[in-house]
Amino acid sequence: MIILAIESSCDETACAIVKDGREVLSNVVSSQIKIHEKFGGVVPEVAAREHLNSINFVIEQALKEANIPPEKVDAFASTVGPGLVGCLLVGLNAAKTLSLVYNKPYIGVNHLQGHVCANFIDSDLEPPFICLLVSGGHSQIIYIKDYDNQEVIAQTIDDAVGEVYDKVARLCSIPYPGGIMLDKMANEGNKDAFNFPEAKVKEDEFSFSGLKTAVLRATKNFTPENLPLKDIAASFQYRIADTLINKTKNFAKKLNCNKITIAGGVAANSELRRRLKALEDEGFKTIAPKLKYCTDNAAMIASCAYFNPIKCEDSYLLEVFSRD
Repeated sequence: MIILAIESSCDETACAIVKDGREVLSNVVSSQIKIHEKFGGVVPEVAAREHLNSINFVIEQALKEANIPPEKVDAFASTVGPGLVGCLLVGLNAAKTLSLVYNKPYIGVNHLQGHVCANFIDSDLEPPFICLLVSGGHSQIIYIKDYDNQEVIAQTIDDAVGEVYDKVARLCSIPYPGGIMLDKMANEGNKDAFNFPEAKVKEDEFSFSGLKTAVLRATKNFTPENLPLKDIAASFQYRIADTLINKTKNFAKKLNCNKITIAGGVAANSELRRRLKALEDEGFKTIAPKLKYCTDNAAMIASCAYFNPIKCEDSYLLEVFSRD
């Protein structure tokens, strides 16, 4: 089954064509990072206009790279939510129009489930497994019992991991996108320089607002010129990764599940990927999507359209939503 999918939930306009949920025939992404840099973050109205400017190009490019005419596509899909409503509408309307023009099914996809399905691309992974989903808006541990049977078993009660990275970056006067820069700095710093605390919360909860406050207090002990950015970044990133991996590992043991994956934009973080890989020394099988499938992309949406689409009687009645 060949699916053409569109992703436009935030600041990337993307189109991909994927065969049977695992084989990527093309994957085109038009990023808006440069446009939003001057604002220090994503401006929804600006993002929506840029999606309109890019949508036709990414679709044409994806079809060209896959060397497949649109009439040979078996179904058209798009992200329905969660995301920025104005942005989501661009992708949804484009995919629905293509499905009507070529008389093929339209499939709606949940963006978060798309991130989970990034692990199926170029792999033979099958459920059951545990997935640590970490992004700018969500931090969850999900038990994937089957392709269409999933349970959130832990989640943040305040800030998501990606959100904390962005806020800490602003505290340290690091320009947008701050998470990427913090990761690079952390690799050159001393993780033991600062003993940032881990929140004392329930087993099925994450909390990172206190960590953000601890970093703020640490920065106040230095002048801007003497701020040890690399050490702060390394200590902060170590605490984040340690909290996420340990809690995920504990759930995997509790559920007697030896397969652990990660997903979402923060899954591209180097320390998190190192800590995940290290779990193999403890007998776990680990999988991390390729970096290009961690950040928002349409290949994961096409994979999700194949493995775990939004179920409804009439997909043409699906509407976009901002929150999960």
